[in-house]
Amino acid sequence: MEKVSRKGLFRSVKRVVVKVGSGVLTGADGLNMAVIDQLTTDICALRKRGIEVILVSSGAIAAGLRKIGISKRPQSLSQQQAMAAIGQGSLIMAYEDAFGRHGYKVAQILLTRDDLTHRRRYLNARNTLFTLLSWKIIPIINENDTVVVDEIKFGDNDNLSAMVTNLTESQLLVNLTNIDGLYDKDPRTHADAKLLEVVEKVDRRVTRFASSIPGFLGTGGMASKLRAAQQVALRGVPTIIANGLKPKILIQIFSGKKEGTLFLPQEVPLCSRKHWIAFTKSPKGKIIIDRGAEKAILNLGKSLLPSGIVEVKGRFSLGDSVLLIDKAGEEIAVGMVNYHSGDIKKIIGAKSTEIQSRLGFKHDDEVIHRDNLVLTGQMEEGEEICRLQI
Repeated sequence: MEKVSRKGLFRSVKRVVVKVGSGVLTGADGLNMAVIDQLTTDICALRKRGIEVILVSSGAIAAGLRKIGISKRPQSLSQQQAMAAIGQGSLIMAYEDAFGRHGYKVAQILLTRDDLTHRRRYLNARNTLFTLLSWKIIPIINENDTVVVDEIKFGDNDNLSAMVTNLTESQLLVNLTNIDGLYDKDPRTHADAKLLEVVEKVDRRVTRFASSIPGFLGTGGMASKLRAAQQVALRGVPTIIANGLKPKILIQIFSGKKEGTLFLPQEVPLCSRKHWIAFTKSPKGKIIIDRGAEKAILNLGKSLLPSGIVEVKGRFSLGDSVLLIDKAGEEIAVGMVNYHSGDIKKIIGAKSTEIQSRLGFKHDDEVIHRDNLVLTGQMEEGEEICRLQI
């Protein structure tokens, strides 16, 4: 029996991110226009209720495949980028026509992770989205597949949708896929699989339910959707994973109907900045720390000082995120550094008062300040989801 009232939970939602996957948007002959028409009708109905909607849409590569008659998603990055270039125009035109029939205009926004990693570009993207929403224009976001490289990929649009939810301070993430939600077993191979109506926390038990097998046209499976749900839960935002092929699915969700799987938010959320450090900035290296520094960080809420550093791995710059690793090889935190990796190597084991003499300058006493550090333990027990797979 569901303990939470969905209708009550969603009553206060004024801004929602809707992510729709390739498996929903594409059919045997290309883009599934019936689904796009139904999706846009639902979004326009929500918009008329005063709910702002940001659409994160997959489908560019899939549309490109169908457009030139190729049946299999290419493996090489350059071929995928070419497919995205071919299909992106068809995708946005389909949305423009569908929303136009309801009197709404759309705006296409193509992002790379690099756009959200740099704080100024992050804020620029945020301001652009808020301006579009104030003009009652529907933002349609996709990864900029035509220029993206592995180092700046979001990984999949599930991850992108979670980042956009944080970026725009949305109160709900709706992830539309081609199955009804999260099952306790893979419904494709187990006839007795049961749909989970509510997930209070994405823990080890829940992650075992997820299948990491991606769909034919997409890059993410249920595991990536759980990672996205976990990310937004840590910001105090609920997620619904539901079947985007069902008629009027968004209207049913906002009516409080028990559609899909509801993932409840964490009661004490991470602040926006720490969430950005933990999930949006991609770690560029690792810092190995000693037992004393580990205790100070985990138990006393302290910053990382050079005296507690044992080793530096990788090359990174001031302002980059790095992982903090204990001597047993376990990740304990992620944080944003105040020094370049080369400079940190020169001050390993030093007291803060020695930084000036060793480097010839001093930015800060701390290598990572506590305000710029997030403990892995803050992401609870769901290790498979929360080990900063970003």
